Amino acid sequence: MLYVVATPIGNLQDITLRALETLRSVDLIACEDTRHTGILLKAHTISTPTTSFHSYTSEAKATRLLDALKEGKNLALVTDAGTPGVSDPGSSLIAAAIESGITVDGIPGPTAAIAALILSGFPTDRFVFEGFLPVKPGARRKRLETIHDEERTVVLYESPHRMMKLLEEVHEVMGDIPLAVSRELTKKFEETRRERVSAMRAHFEKHPPKGEFTVVFPPKRMREP
Repeated sequence: MLYVVATPIGNLQDITLRALETLRSVDLIACEDTRHTGILLKAHTISTPTTSFHSYTSEAKATRLLDALKEGKNLALVTDAGTPGVSDPGSSLIAAAIESGITVDGIPGPTAAIAALILSGFPTDRFVFEGFLPVKPGARRKRLETIHDEERTVVLYESPHRMMKLLEEVHEVMGDIPLAVSRELTKKFEETRRERVSAMRAHFEKHPPKGEFTVVFPPKRMREP
């Protein structure tokens, strides 16, 4: 069986009892980064062997993991932070396991998208997750234009070195709309700001963006001044 195990997005205490039990009982843990996951395992006194599975993992490595599952081994899949498969290379292993007829079980837990959504103050009854925007300018602008017409709350991820560029692009495409921006969720320097794009840009010009960001857009009907 392949267990898809959600792990903390920052605070190491944010892990379920079921997740800990699963990580202790499986034969192998496939990790986005074994060093990163090693910190979590050490904190909870877990000695299960680990192996890497990330965006650069070879097809041969994925095949070996599938072979182990077919031989009756139990594997856990984890990401560096949050739920595997959400803007994470683990989704390919999940799909391959399902295609091979292997039982897949989800061990739910933290994800930054949901945490930021509930902190935003925007409607949560209907929302859409955009993941990371494309890097190429033309594709990014096209995606933002799509978000501009979205009637649901929108959640996306952004890296610190592209955060200022994102705010500039949002201002150009959508105007001075309200946003909620969370960074370093559950960590020591966690912060959520809720203000219009112009104020957000002014803040981050004085305080350069640091940490991983989750940006939440309100539905179109809530964006007018």
